[in-house]
Amino acid sequence: MEGQEHIVMLPFMAQGHLIPFLALARKIQQRTGFTITIASTTLNIQYLSATIASTSNSQSDSNIHLAELSFCSTDHGLPPNAESTEDLPLSKIGDFVAASTSLEAPAHRLILDIIAKEGRPPLCIVSDMYFGWAANLANNLSTVHVTFTTGGAYGSAALVSIWLSLPHRCTASDEFPVPGFPESYLFQISQLNPYLKAADGKDSGSRIFQPQISLSTKSFGWLCSTVEAIEPFGLEILRNYLRLPVWSVGPLLPTDALKNSSTLDSSVSRQRAGKELGIPAETCLKWLDSHGSDSVIYISFGSQNTISATQMMELAIALEESGRPFIWVIRPPVGYDMKGEFRAEWLPQGFEDRMSKRKQGLLVHNWAPQLEILSHKSTSVFVSHCGWNSVMESLSQGVPIIGWPLGAEQAFNSKMLVEEMGVSVELTRGGQSDIARKEVKRLIDLVMDKSGKGGEMREKACEIKEQIRAAIREEAEDKGSFVKAMDDFVATILSTRQGL
Repeated sequence: MEGQEHIVMLPFMAQGHLIPFLALARKIQQRTGFTITIASTTLNIQYLSATIASTSNSQSDSNIHLAELSFCSTDHGLPPNAESTEDLPLSKIGDFVAASTSLEAPAHRLILDIIAKEGRPPLCIVSDMYFGWAANLANNLSTVHVTFTTGGAYGSAALVSIWLSLPHRCTASDEFPVPGFPESYLFQISQLNPYLKAADGKDSGSRIFQPQISLSTKSFGWLCSTVEAIEPFGLEILRNYLRLPVWSVGPLLPTDALKNSSTLDSSVSRQRAGKELGIPAETCLKWLDSHGSDSVIYISFGSQNTISATQMMELAIALEESGRPFIWVIRPPVGYDMKGEFRAEWLPQGFEDRMSKRKQGLLVHNWAPQLEILSHKSTSVFVSHCGWNSVMESLSQGVPIIGWPLGAEQAFNSKMLVEEMGVSVELTRGGQSDIARKEVKRLIDLVMDKSGKGGEMREKACEIKEQIRAAIREEAEDKGSFVKAMDDFVATILSTRQGL
């Protein structure tokens, strides 16, 4: 394939979206030689630039260009320099999505510049599900629009369908069917994120999210960060609902994470997330080395989630009483600045010191080398918010999950992991729910017991691990689903462009 084609990518401004967009850009570039331009706001471009600089070891990254789009958060009633969801409380996320529509004008100017330089429009525009405005942009500039969902197929299908039809408003019950899913698949009010729960079609959340998601459903096709073999049901639902091509382009994980070595090189997470770790990866790995095989609980709630002070206290007591070793990525609780100083009062008195002295617990403030931890032989279970990036990282290493969904489509992911995959049990939902230390300990014991349900979960997680790794096979006679999907996507877009 010729290297003269150009693809423009427009990611939503959130850590969990930027990482897979960059990973997708690299995969497309490596397979095709195309030029890729990722466009975002100044601070996000700085983050992507630092990530590329810290990880680049291939010529292909020189063909990934970064373009700044002008954006002033204070023009939209947001705090200064708020250019990522990590910079904002949950109550401001809707305003942030609304503000992001202002990126259409600078994106339009960027693409006009590309047309002026290259004499034709880019091959396609790949935008986030929340950037439906990019569909209009593509139509106006005579190119193809493709939506990339950074979530899984099942979770994305549920999120899109519920946003566009608001089925929970048609029943007085706590349970409701969702258009596109079999009627026997009931969803629950408690699985809806706060914006979705409050949506009635006329509220501010509906006015912000519905138009963008609706426009995205009118794309030429969708790319989905999943693997064909692990989500056959979810992909069937998503394809039937959208009535569009859906290419499963997962796993969008570092190649090193998909090799059969027991433990990853200590720089893989730094390469993936581009963040300064709260603890050196080597320290984490040394600590894990001191514990037995399948003995450690790993707890993390993602880049922009936390739990309440009450939940934090109860979880800490449960972990200590369990007597099992754990690594806990911990941030200030709900209601406090997540990037602020962590206070000892949020945990039982002397907790961190006791855990450190006994070598029972390692508390990591801010960022942890997640893939390295999950790949280590000592790690047994992941207590997770069920964000899709974390789900894929865990399953790629064969680690079962205890789900604690906190927002976005995480509860739909959790439902699928429990009901479809059988690799998870759910502890609770949300950052305000009651949790009992007894239940925490019961589920930890259940998942870590290899003789019963825990053994079955681990077996299924290991099967999925192999399916994820098989997706990137390059052998001509037995190509993996990622390889097939990527090649088909590129061929389809090239032939579509010829027809424009």
